[in-house]
Amino acid sequence: MQEANMAAMSRSLALAFFFICYAASSFSSSLASSDSFLQCLSEKIPSELLYTQSSPSFTSVLEATIRNPKFLTNTTRPVWIITPTNVSHVQAAVVCGRQEGVRLRVRSGGHDYEGLSYRSERPESFAVLDLVKIRAVRVENQNATAWVDSGATLGEMYYAIGKAGNQLAFPAGLCPTVGVGGHFSGGGFGMLLRKYGLAADNVIDAVLVDAKGRLLDKNSMGSNVFWAIRGGGGESFGIVLSWKIKLVAVPPTVTAFRVPVTINQGAVDVLTRWQDVAPALPDDLIIRVVVQGQTATFQSLYLGTCDALLPVMRSRFPELGMNRSHCKEMTWIQSVPYIYLGSSATVEDILNRTIAMDTSNKATSDYVRQAITKDVWTEIFSWLAQPNAGLMILDPYGGKISSIPEAATPFPHRGGVLYNIQYMNFWRAGGGGDAQRTWIRDFYAFMAPYVSKNPREAYANYRDLDLGENVVVGGVSSYEAGKVWGEKYFKGNYQRLAMAKGEIDPDDYFRNEQSIPPLVTSGN
Repeated sequence: MQEANMAAMSRSLALAFFFICYAASSFSSSLASSDSFLQCLSEKIPSELLYTQSSPSFTSVLEATIRNPKFLTNTTRPVWIITPTNVSHVQAAVVCGRQEGVRLRVRSGGHDYEGLSYRSERPESFAVLDLVKIRAVRVENQNATAWVDSGATLGEMYYAIGKAGNQLAFPAGLCPTVGVGGHFSGGGFGMLLRKYGLAADNVIDAVLVDAKGRLLDKNSMGSNVFWAIRGGGGESFGIVLSWKIKLVAVPPTVTAFRVPVTINQGAVDVLTRWQDVAPALPDDLIIRVVVQGQTATFQSLYLGTCDALLPVMRSRFPELGMNRSHCKEMTWIQSVPYIYLGSSATVEDILNRTIAMDTSNKATSDYVRQAITKDVWTEIFSWLAQPNAGLMILDPYGGKISSIPEAATPFPHRGGVLYNIQYMNFWRAGGGGDAQRTWIRDFYAFMAPYVSKNPREAYANYRDLDLGENVVVGGVSSYEAGKVWGEKYFKGNYQRLAMAKGEIDPDDYFRNEQSIPPLVTSGN
């Protein structure tokens, strides 16, 4: 299948080769006219796949995968939307963009927390390349691998894997509407992280269109670039169209449980204990926590039966009070909708690509390397009791994700991490959200003494522009200015990422407010 996939990609490359030679050797910063860019595209891409702001369907296509209503207004929108169906269309968009001075922003699922895959913080003229029509999933049972296109959702990927058998799975995120392209690019973790690590840890090949319009695989893009795309953040190194992933083994029966504990039931004590227990549990077991209001809800997935799980919980974490009545046995694929969508959801529900647009949100993240004391947890619950308060999601590390060296992939949050924190707050769509944003920023400041330091680490897939934005100097993003946010996401891997960017895109064609700046060395 890999050979067939690459052969098809190569045929598309051959068809597109006649226009690649016209790509500009460096990107012009001058804005192109709408007519010239559109004319260039129209010669290579069917008109029904192109949308201008005057197109009747432009707004509906743009908003179809906007996941945060606050980005529907008061932001810079694209001038064009391109919805390619094959490799040659993507190459044409890159070549025309370079030739006519139009940058591309690439969207897979639209969950980017800052919306940078389809909007800009600054006034500029750009096009969105929406990969919604490049979304195939091709599972190869015999060697436990799959090719997954970037426009597929996690739900579509999981569904195809589940159809292939009940003992194969993949370690990626919980939300089924998240797009594969952005998720894999930033690392990607979920309920299998302690057993199998990140999604990016299990990527074994990829197909990428670079800033020159070339079609590259793992070998032709080079080891530094292949390293960079597996956790270095989306939309910095080119357009990854497809990923080859290594599937992982799961038993025919897994067990999930959900145990809520209120502050009056001892949530402070249970959470304090959880910090020591959760990262040291057997790798087959993960217990994450959602802390909201005055309740901590412990959510778990165990790769085995309830009978095997109960002795582990009694001996390792009796404080939680988990018992047989909490157990829900099922197949792994059934656990996907159960954990994220609830007990009434079906496996078919994870194919639904739409989500409710009734709330806007703001998020950011932290990493905890030393357990937070009981008295601080008491203060945390007082913050969560405030008006306009948000929530915390705690994902424990340990196991596989922590055993991989920090430099093995761009994702550096490995050994020594107890857990990741995601902070989120929500407000009604159309509302201002000022109070909710103030709460999350003030709470983030309060947490500073209790989380990682030098740098204060953050997760790239929980993108937060409050951590810093790129500064463009001489037509390219500044490497030094990028350190402000880049070392929070990538620690010591930031420099190598910038060098990989310098290899594949030294002119910084693919860029946004938090893309990797190019660091061009004398050897490039």
